[in-house]
Amino acid sequence: MQSTDLYSQTNSNSPNKQTRKTVLCTLYSALSSLARPLALLIALVLAVSFACPALATTMDDILSLGMISVKTQYLNPLQAEEREFQSLTALIYEGLFSLDDDYMPQLCIAASCDSTTDGKHWTVRIRPDVYFHDGQQCTAYDVEATINEILRLAETGLGQYNQLRYIISKVSVNSAESLQITVNRPYYAVRFALTFPVLPRDQVQAAQPAGTGPFKVDQFIPANLLHLSANENYWKGAPTVKGINVDFKSTNRELIMDYEYNRVDAAITRSASAGQYQTGLTNLNIAYRTRQLETLLLNDSANSFPLDNVEIRKAIRYAIDFDTIANTVYMGMAKRTDTPLPAGTWMYKDNEEAYSYNPDKARQILDEQGWKSNPNRDNGTRYTMVMVKGKQEERKLVLGLYVYEEQENSVRNQVAGMIKDYLAAVGISVHIEAVSFPTAAARLQARNYDMAIAAFQMDVVPDPGFLLMPGNTGNYTGYRSSAMDKLCKKMREEREFSQYRQLLWDIQDQFCQDCPFICMWYRAGALLTRKVFTTVRDVREPEILRGIESVGKP
Repeated sequence: MQSTDLYSQTNSNSPNKQTRKTVLCTLYSALSSLARPLALLIALVLAVSFACPALATTMDDILSLGMISVKTQYLNPLQAEEREFQSLTALIYEGLFSLDDDYMPQLCIAASCDSTTDGKHWTVRIRPDVYFHDGQQCTAYDVEATINEILRLAETGLGQYNQLRYIISKVSVNSAESLQITVNRPYYAVRFALTFPVLPRDQVQAAQPAGTGPFKVDQFIPANLLHLSANENYWKGAPTVKGINVDFKSTNRELIMDYEYNRVDAAITRSASAGQYQTGLTNLNIAYRTRQLETLLLNDSANSFPLDNVEIRKAIRYAIDFDTIANTVYMGMAKRTDTPLPAGTWMYKDNEEAYSYNPDKARQILDEQGWKSNPNRDNGTRYTMVMVKGKQEERKLVLGLYVYEEQENSVRNQVAGMIKDYLAAVGISVHIEAVSFPTAAARLQARNYDMAIAAFQMDVVPDPGFLLMPGNTGNYTGYRSSAMDKLCKKMREEREFSQYRQLLWDIQDQFCQDCPFICMWYRAGALLTRKVFTTVRDVREPEILRGIESVGKP
């Protein structure tokens, strides 16, 4: 359940009860080794408060938070417009399931969830103690109405959860306490899809529907402010943080200035410039993983010479040092991955040898494929002879590279420049063309390109099939593989977790072998803060503030 949007817009201990002690600080893992499982860690350390007073906090404090928001006019989470804003709505609304620190689905407002033997029908029972902020009890009718609204929006391609249409085909209520969901894909990942926010049945299209989460809305002025207060009747127990006041800004410059001048306790930003702020005694820079996967697409459709040759694509992969590019350009605001799945998670399959930077291996492959090198000719650009209409013609190894930019920074142009330099070092000449997002999208759709730097907003469901199967919405490269098709189809039928994970690993092995395109990194965001207000180990989009409600609880 992934979005095919090409993105171009913008366990801890409780505090010591002795009065002379409090929380000292939170030390954030630098994420320098994403190959380690669960590398997104926050280590909570207890010590004497006067040693680091700026990070000490009283758990009933009101948190002041800064964030970019210029588009969001409504709080309805089914039609979210800005990704950072979803970190706020995630505190207001809840799903049938939630994802824990290990990125595993756990029951949330669902009391149980059972499937038939064939996995096509799921019976969900709702917890009886869950109430919306307006006092209404949450029932199966609310879940039914929410799903139907999501599917309605999906018919026109709208809505934050429109990919749900590929998984759920029908929903029917058995009683106020239970409902049955019929699915198109009877696989383990259905649980991930059921994390969508549940709204009251009479408010699914409301601008500001009630939620069941730990915080409720007191005031919302679009592009200005949002005031949240603790839901004292929250079914998991009243939150320890009693309120969150959010101040919205239109630019990252304004946002960072507010943080630097202590106008807010914390700031959330995706700007690469946030990488300059390092964790210290009075400041935390907590990097969070976004769902924005940055790729180097290669047009490997039939007859797209020379990229229709898998060996040439592998040579390109070996020739580029993506680790150095990420560290140089993004300053820690990118988390490397070599496959479509995020490194450091249970779903990731590492193959360090195949993906390592090895320019000598790249040159060897190009030599073996008949691309000759002459350093005294054409700046060392390689060439070969091909048969065209019965005649031998010379072809130079020259490739075009399209790049479209994000607002307020020029990181993709810098990335493109470094890719060009790395490929030139092995004899591949690159012409870079900066284009608008609509132009890039049109050329990718038409497969009128050689290479392109493009991003995909990945969904909560671990299923990369939309990028890898022919005819799917994210397959812009023309990649076709019967072996990959079989793996993806089998994965979408597997109901047992260990086998589902193994199939994801097998898919990544096939991806490594076929090299249909190159995964570079998941973009990261930064949570800059002077207060300790989260106990979670995995800080990720869109639940950036996950855990704030339980800070200080034993």
